[in-house]
Amino acid sequence: MTQLLSSQTLLILILFVHFTFGQNSTSITQVGPEKGTLLIVGGGSSGPMMFEKFIELAGGMDVPLVFMTTANPSMTAEEREQRGNRLRSLGATDVTVMHTLDRAVADSDAFVAPLKKAKGVWFGGGRQWNLVDAYAGTKVEELLWEVLERGGVIAGSSAGATIQGSYLARGDTQNNQIMVGDHEEGFGYLKNVAIDQHHLARNRHFDMFTILKAYPHLLGIGIDENTAMVVQGDQFEVVGESYVAVYDGSFWSREGSNLKDLPDAESLFYFLKPGDRYDLAKRRVITTRR
Repeated sequence: MTQLLSSQTLLILILFVHFTFGQNSTSITQVGPEKGTLLIVGGGSSGPMMFEKFIELAGGMDVPLVFMTTANPSMTAEEREQRGNRLRSLGATDVTVMHTLDRAVADSDAFVAPLKKAKGVWFGGGRQWNLVDAYAGTKVEELLWEVLERGGVIAGSSAGATIQGSYLARGDTQNNQIMVGDHEEGFGYLKNVAIDQHHLARNRHFDMFTILKAYPHLLGIGIDENTAMVVQGDQFEVVGESYVAVYDGSFWSREGSNLKDLPDAESLFYFLKPGDRYDLAKRRVITTRR
């Protein structure tokens, strides 16, 4: 009888572990954030489309929003407020513009107070390493993660796109043409990913290979202007007007590739258009819109 009860107890424990941990483990992300949404925009200024998407993802016009302008330290205070006015002009009622280059300020309770309630944060353009120098390892960076934890959205364009990857493409303080520079670590909302922007508009098709030669384990992504990735978990969807380039060592095409004369895997990339979706963990296209 004791042996039978032990066997039954063991079976119950096995089932408990399976249903409690086994099933939940499938929801744990490998690349993207476990909670919240990323809106990663490739730059450009075609109008309010991306800001409208940002407000929608954050929860609407009345939720607290933050616009961070630190990537471009040369702006005047008036110019910084104008960035916030882009959201206000669309109807957003609670917008705070944040900027500092002082890490002590970035660690102060007074400065970070808007982030404690924010449902959406937008990183403006400029040079992405400014964001690292100002905020990496401070209360600001900690609270940015908390925005995602409570289901909010982290968004950004140009430099504000690249900072969201774990590898900081074009992170050199000398100029923006050095792909592997003196700043190599982004905020890492996407793990093992390098993000480039202004991709087609500036003919940056081949620049990503410099990074991938140095760090072949990375997934490279290039986003064109007026185009974005909406990331939830380990999947993203392309939105906007142009294309997202994927550098995952493979090739994909709606018309197949059997008759194509393709280069070696180290030189491959392909494009996804608005409506296409991609699995960041499995590194493959998951749906297409023809």
